[in-house]
Amino acid sequence: MSTGELLAATVPMVRTLGLEFLETTTERAVVRLPDRPDYHNHVGGPHAGAMFTLAESASGAIVLAAFGDQLGRAVPLAVRAEIDYRKLAMGAVTATATLGRPVRDVVAELDAGERPEFPVAIALAREDGAVTGEMTVVWTLRPSA
Repeated sequence: MSTGELLAATVPMVRTLGLEFLETTTERAVVRLPDRPDYHNHVGGPHAGAMFTLAESASGAIVLAAFGDQLGRAVPLAVRAEIDYRKLAMGAVTATATLGRPVRDVVAELDAGERPEFPVAIALAREDGAVTGEMTVVWTLRPSA
């Protein structure tokens, strides 16, 4: 099962928004929010809440891709998030997420018995490539035991 399929199966909001997982690797995740009138705001673009969910979902996809092999001993959890809406987004929006720390460093902290935190940066862009927003989600791997 791909990371996108796993998220769609376990996170109902991913299915609700019809998010499309275009690329998911340990280096980056690219997720698309289709343009649907049901998701529009008062100016005809995607609602801020839908874009937040898009970006958070992209961050979750890269976290699962990078740390999926650690799920037997740790649970990935979002700790906090900050988003900046920079330009009006119209039409479909794509979120591109990248890890802010090397995987090996995060796993080394987990191996040392710590609860590592690491940022994921996400760029939100319109179909013309213009960046409409930026988000950072700080994640942790909470040890299961």
